[in-house]
Amino acid sequence: MPIKPPVTDLPIRVAKSGFYRGFTKDVTITAKILVGGLIIWAIAFPDQAAAVLGSVNNIILATFSYWYVYSMAFFVILCFVLALWPSAGKLRLGLEDDRPEFSNFSWFSMMFGAGIGIGMLTFATAEPMYHFAKNPSTIMGLTEGSTAGNVRDAYIWSFTHWGLAAWAAYAIVGLALGYFSYRRGLPLTIRSALTPIFGQSLSGPIGHTVDVVAVVATVLGVSQTLGFGVEQFISGLSRIGVGDWLYATAADGTKSSSTLGIIVALIVIMGASTLSAMSGVGKGIKWLSNLNMGLSFFVLIFFLLFGSTFFGLQTLFVGMWDYLVSIPANIFTVWAKDGTETGDALASWQGGWTIFYWAWWIAFAPFVGVFLARISKGRTIREYVLGAMIIPAIMCFIWFALVGGTAIDLELSGVANGAIVDAGQADQLFAMLSVMLSGPMAYAMSVIVVILLLTYLVTSADSAVLIINTINAAGDEGPKARPHILFWGAALACVVGGLILAGGLGAIQTAMVIGALPFSFVMVLMGLALIKAVYRDGQRLKHGLPTTHLEADPAE
Repeated sequence: MPIKPPVTDLPIRVAKSGFYRGFTKDVTITAKILVGGLIIWAIAFPDQAAAVLGSVNNIILATFSYWYVYSMAFFVILCFVLALWPSAGKLRLGLEDDRPEFSNFSWFSMMFGAGIGIGMLTFATAEPMYHFAKNPSTIMGLTEGSTAGNVRDAYIWSFTHWGLAAWAAYAIVGLALGYFSYRRGLPLTIRSALTPIFGQSLSGPIGHTVDVVAVVATVLGVSQTLGFGVEQFISGLSRIGVGDWLYATAADGTKSSSTLGIIVALIVIMGASTLSAMSGVGKGIKWLSNLNMGLSFFVLIFFLLFGSTFFGLQTLFVGMWDYLVSIPANIFTVWAKDGTETGDALASWQGGWTIFYWAWWIAFAPFVGVFLARISKGRTIREYVLGAMIIPAIMCFIWFALVGGTAIDLELSGVANGAIVDAGQADQLFAMLSVMLSGPMAYAMSVIVVILLLTYLVTSADSAVLIINTINAAGDEGPKARPHILFWGAALACVVGGLILAGGLGAIQTAMVIGALPFSFVMVLMGLALIKAVYRDGQRLKHGLPTTHLEADPAE
């Protein structure tokens, strides 16, 4: 049976003139209606929105927990298979003479800053501290919370959530898009990655639906990230003395970010990110990414020199070993409610942590994936997978070990005396700096962290706006589309602000878990399509047939 030539042409109709010139109206208008409807609903009917989102979220956690866990396991396995598969690993994301546009440092900086930077500042302290107090081992009675005997288990789960699985999800989307865009000459948009399965039919409604799902998932995934960042940004501004108006105090004495504080933070973040987005990837985003990577290394060196260095390094190496040993079991484990106290507690814990993270990474994947593809042209599959999955994961481990390890050590030794544990999630990093340093030094480091956080927020937001417009423009990065950049910048701000006001970060979390589900099916199809394409290209090479678009054009 003859081997069919690959699909090297996927026409997507875009507007030739008018406000939507260069954009696919079916995708752009539909996505705007869906996101706009969510914003209006969350702001106009906050109680109803929170209740409905919560109910749907509970149904998803009860029904699709197995799907989320096994999908993420599939992405991890597939990444390693493609990297280790001899004929696949050497294939280049582009033509044979294409070489990377960015240096390794700039590539890694942009990838890391867009992929995970904000969450690291919040969770590098907060997550090890939480699992130090409670994790599956404490629930099952195997270890005692908040003791030295529970540190290793705390890091198994911290590394599980921020390790290979997260970056495998990003890597699969980026790899599929880079493969089909740079080797096949197809548009740099989500639908192109499904051509081995659906072929030319992706030019129509099926392809439009795929891209709309990706845009909505991106908005919700980025909103989750920005939501954590906004809360921590407000906490940092409060720590450096911007004003008490940043917080509101409820009747029961609990403090939360004020409406004015949220609005001001979003105006600063989204204003800066919109300006950066208008300058493009090669200017504003690259410059900001290099800046926040430099500041990140400065903060890490600070904790290496002045934090609990021995404890942190010990935690790093022991934690990495424990994590690697735990992967075969943890990556496939699903706890379902069984009516027992322990079983229900395990299922609740997994829903609030592991399933939440898997949904977050999936929702974030179209954004990071398109961005990774955009900056990875010319790299081989093996180089791409190892660079995009293993190196960032190790960077996360180092950050969690040095920063989170210092926090745990300060609490174990009694130096912190509960100051870090008792602080809110968004404030724990700043609380730790206050314990470690005297007044002026703590203030100076807090200012640096606030600046670092702002650069991460701006980098993520402006990259997201550009990626959304790229998908809406059928993969074309050409249209400047300033009105559309302004719209999506404002939309992100309104989604974050509206959902926080409707139900806090929990409302964003539930909306994101819901939005991630449809795209998880798209991602699994992308993985299957990638396997099919790589295998078929191997067969074509054996028969001397073309596998890239420039070689295929004359024959067709």
